[in-house]
Amino acid sequence: MTVTETPTKHGLDRIGGDPTMLSDPPAARQLVEQLIVTVAAWKGGVGKTELAKELAWLLDAVLIDFDWDHGNATRAWGYRHEARTNAPLIDAVLNGRTPRPLSGGAARPDLVPCHPDWVHNQPESEQLAAQIQRWSAEWRRPIVLDTHPGGGEATYAAIGVANVILVPVLLETRPLEALEGMVEELRGYPIMIVPNMIAAAPANMVKWLSRISETYQVPVTSTVGAYSWLGQRQLRMAVSARTPIPARSRTYVDEVKTIAAEAIEFALRNQKEESR
Repeated sequence: MTVTETPTKHGLDRIGGDPTMLSDPPAARQLVEQLIVTVAAWKGGVGKTELAKELAWLLDAVLIDFDWDHGNATRAWGYRHEARTNAPLIDAVLNGRTPRPLSGGAARPDLVPCHPDWVHNQPESEQLAAQIQRWSAEWRRPIVLDTHPGGGEATYAAIGVANVILVPVLLETRPLEALEGMVEELRGYPIMIVPNMIAAAPANMVKWLSRISETYQVPVTSTVGAYSWLGQRQLRMAVSARTPIPARSRTYVDEVKTIAAEAIEFALRNQKEESR
């Protein structure tokens, strides 16, 4: 497996689309070089990993997988820990080294894969957060962190270093309950709610989401629709990496590109406010 340390194409080029989506493209390009996006949710099954994989490819980011369960981004990428003699993430963290991402080539994001033993080998959140920040500085490229559902040392580290925390949610009772608990716990963090797998949502669920957003002052991104084919897909490559993009995928790809642009704009706005 080859490795790469520098991006071959700027993430903003992959997002493309309407340039007016970003208020300050030059500042956005500078920001993206050190952008850290964490995808997290206290509830599983909300589409967290699929979103993380696509965003990582669109941003030309390193995808760091902190989810140790099967069904994670690592296995979806095609990496099988049982066929390997080492565990890159664990080895790097325990030895204080910067991992070398596995190259995804033109079809997948570059990856720092997870391992089932990560559940027992997570350092304290502050230590891990410092390591992630060092990796970001050395790689000089964006990072997307996918996390295990719920809290935990690695998840709190990923949340603590993020410029943007994207929280996918289904407009259903249990996911909304989990979302409300999460944003209440994480008041003051740069969270954006991502309504995911949305077809026809009951009005009371939409009102509930609006109340959460208003109560905790957490913005809501554009929605991602419900696509039955997405859960049945077996291709290893990112949906957004197909050339040309198949007709059935175009709307989904446009939605994820919009969310990527909204996340960058949100981080850019926060950066300017903090510098005042």
